[in-house]
Amino acid sequence: MAAPNFQTVDHCGNPISLDNYRGRKVLLAFMRFSACALCNLRVHQFVDRFPDWQRQGLDVIAVFESPEANMRTYVGTQNPPFPLVADPKASLYDLYSVETSEEKLRMTMADANTKKFAEAAAAAGFALTPEEGSNFNRIPAEFLIDERGIIQLAHYSRIVTDHLPLAVIDRYAASK
Repeated sequence: MAAPNFQTVDHCGNPISLDNYRGRKVLLAFMRFSACALCNLRVHQFVDRFPDWQRQGLDVIAVFESPEANMRTYVGTQNPPFPLVADPKASLYDLYSVETSEEKLRMTMADANTKKFAEAAAAAGFALTPEEGSNFNRIPAEFLIDERGIIQLAHYSRIVTDHLPLAVIDRYAASK
């Protein structure tokens, strides 16, 4: 399926249009909110791998259901080399059918591995911080989009800590 196009601006005010990424692969990642420690850990992982991914023709766009001011205060302090998009009204989330689920949040809290993820986030310097007005029940999703703008893989997380394995993204980035 063709990835729905969108136009917006990133956290630095630069215009972003998915159509402008034609000719390159894209990892479009929908995170929760900008203060989410687990989401910040995921961005940290992306930052580490981004130089290799970019050389291989893969770009990253990370979307957060947060106002721009919060983006600068929290996740923006990582200074990622890829765009962070503030979507406080969740219009891009709606465009890509990214869900909100109290049940999946409860499942996350009950999952035995969640503590390990929280500890890894804390070890990387990301505290469990509430963000006023955030959608705490937002569930992440990640999309791998090819050079023609076609979604090759859509991953809707079953719980908050469920993401595409980095090895899958690495293989996709390296693929011809």
